[in-house]
Amino acid sequence: MVASEVAKALGAPLDVIVVRKLGVPYQPELGFGAIGEGGVRVLNPEVIRLANITPEEMAEVERRERAELERRARRFRGGREPVDLAGRTVIVVDDGIATGGTARAACQVARAQGASRVVLAVPVGAPETIASLRRDADEVVCLEMPDHLYAIGAWYEDFTQASDEDVVECLRQAAEDQRRD
Repeated sequence: MVASEVAKALGAPLDVIVVRKLGVPYQPELGFGAIGEGGVRVLNPEVIRLANITPEEMAEVERRERAELERRARRFRGGREPVDLAGRTVIVVDDGIATGGTARAACQVARAQGASRVVLAVPVGAPETIASLRRDADEVVCLEMPDHLYAIGAWYEDFTQASDEDVVECLRQAAEDQRRD
């Protein structure tokens, strides 16, 4: 939803880069990595070590999340081809960044799809994570970097989860608007 507003403001095409967090089996909100379209896989060795996750546990989480990633990519695009990123500047928009795993994966997907320049844009993020993401994007734009970022949702008046139907409709409308322009 945040990306939709950015695309509208810039008159740019909107598409989705589907990524999934790989959550620690006994604490799924803690990401040990992320996966993205095109086989992108980003791991956080420190979390893996501290959580004592076995290769078998990692493989099971990845298998489950890969299936969900593929389902969502099909559902969100509704048969439309992805926007061709080859040779383009791509703005990857995230609603907020804590650990950065999914943002890092999305930037890597954009690069793998041929983006000539990747800009990561986010309203709020943890300062140390934003600094580390400068290795994955040519430019990082972050409006707020609070010293103590407890929850991304705390920075929004309404942080209601967007349903799959909301995302499908948003992307359908954006594609229709682009065809008219």
